[in-house]
Amino acid sequence: MSEHSSQEYIAHHLHFLQLDMRDGSIVASVKPANEQAYQACLQSGQSAQQCLIDTGTAPCYFSDLGSGKCVASLEQSAASSSLINPYTINLDSLGLTVILGCVFLLLFRYAAKKTTSGVPTKLQCFAEMIFEFVQDTVSSIFKRKSALIAPLSLTVFMWVFLMNAMDLLPIDLLPSLATAIGVPYFRVVPSADVNITLSMATGVFLLIFAFSFKNIGVKGFVKSLTLHPFNHWLFIPINFILEGVSLLSKPVSLGLRLFGNMYAGEMIFILIALLPLWWIQWVLNVPWALFHILIVTLQAFIFMVLTIVYLSMASEED
Repeated sequence: MSEHSSQEYIAHHLHFLQLDMRDGSIVASVKPANEQAYQACLQSGQSAQQCLIDTGTAPCYFSDLGSGKCVASLEQSAASSSLINPYTINLDSLGLTVILGCVFLLLFRYAAKKTTSGVPTKLQCFAEMIFEFVQDTVSSIFKRKSALIAPLSLTVFMWVFLMNAMDLLPIDLLPSLATAIGVPYFRVVPSADVNITLSMATGVFLLIFAFSFKNIGVKGFVKSLTLHPFNHWLFIPINFILEGVSLLSKPVSLGLRLFGNMYAGEMIFILIALLPLWWIQWVLNVPWALFHILIVTLQAFIFMVLTIVYLSMASEED
């Protein structure tokens, strides 16, 4: 594979299916201005990119997805397809996140309904094992009583695990299926999207405020930011800076840690797929996939544990 083809392959796999909310168009995607002329050009043996240049292009909109008209065009402005853009929504990451959340709820609801007398099913045993594991982790860290912390921890662990586990699918499977039905881009690992991980971390960050206000009140929370670690009014500005940085670093580190690990894992799978011989790909891909199972589980566990720790710290009465 040539250097240009390799760069195009990597760029295509790292591009999100982004919807521009300003006009409903799909970022870095176009459709032929004249469909008949475009098909005739393709039949003549010209490449798709050359045919688009010859026949002209028009923006591809959300309503065009699935029609087979949309074609990837990474030559568009990089500014419109930046990693974080307030005017765009990553449809693939957001859609998969919602779908995997529903899978988790339906799976555990089905397992809970099967808790009747008789021999437990394998799914029930798996669900109970996960539940007991999360319950033991919560009870060893969170010392106060809360009806929210255990369900929240279970949801965080399983949701992040399912998102991470999408990285174990063949790198070209879902993107190829998406292209076949007329979707130009499709990234399969929601946790490799910094928007998703920071959104989840922001949710935990807001819960820190909720737990703090509930246990120590607004006045106690303000005191924890202004009279700690130096308990004197002269040090209030210094205390506020130190504690403010410590507080803000929690969601940032929580979100970026998960994003960085999953992005790196996804990139390694893409680079392995670029190797010339299929047997070399298998020799490297299988051991990395087996090792990646540990990373997938470990990152979900770390996200859950840090969530419990942060909420436990917010619940302490200092």
